[in-house]
Amino acid sequence: MAGIGKTAPDFEDLLPAMAEKLGGEGLMRELCNGFKLLMDKDKGVITVESLKRNAAMLGLQDLRDDELVSMVREGDLDGDGALNEMEFCVLMFRLSPGLMEESQLLLEEILEDELKTAAF
Repeated sequence: MAGIGKTAPDFEDLLPAMAEKLGGEGLMRELCNGFKLLMDKDKGVITVESLKRNAAMLGLQDLRDDELVSMVREGDLDGDGALNEMEFCVLMFRLSPGLMEESQLLLEEILEDELKTAAF
């Protein structure tokens, strides 16, 4: 997807750094804040129209309408044509392979620690 490929490096570079600096809870708080900036205030979800209206805040003002539609479609897990807060957060993680890799490593560490301390 041309539009997402165009913007993904920014997210790939920033989300892992934000996660490291803010911690998990801080990162989720910032993602929630980003969602609120982009959402349609009346509907409580991010629509193509609200994304288009607010895209300049993320430096995405040059994206074409079809690219914005593709971004929403990629994150729309329930097929309603919009992104709720959970879908937005999942999409941001999916657009950041570095963050996904860090999450996997953290999960593996936690599981190893749990197995070491479990009494089997």
